[in-house]
Amino acid sequence: MFNLHLEVIGDVSVVQCEGRIVHSDAVFRLRDTILSQRNARVVVVDLSEVYVIEGAGVGMLAYVQRWAHDHNIKLKLFNPSIAVWDRLEHTSMPSLDLASTDEVIALLDRADRNGASAPPA
Repeated sequence: MFNLHLEVIGDVSVVQCEGRIVHSDAVFRLRDTILSQRNARVVVVDLSEVYVIEGAGVGMLAYVQRWAHDHNIKLKLFNPSIAVWDRLEHTSMPSLDLASTDEVIALLDRADRNGASAPPA
């Protein structure tokens, strides 16, 4: 089973993932959620609750990384579980950008402050 939760704070989108990224439905849901964030400056993919990721999931992370780069969006992976980290480490793809806890807190704080100062729509 795979669950996603999206939270948008200013120009930062946080995609919280939970479960297993092993079947095509999970992989495509992850892709579609990230691709829908065209107005974000940063997309943080929280992998702390993902306990299995297979080749299709790793390949999709590479794909969305390229997509984000092409759209001037920073894609940051956050807190992958040990199993996910091992899988990512043993692939021959360009390194993914891992964000530290301090970096994510700073991104969210900045996004929240910028969002709070924006005039109401």
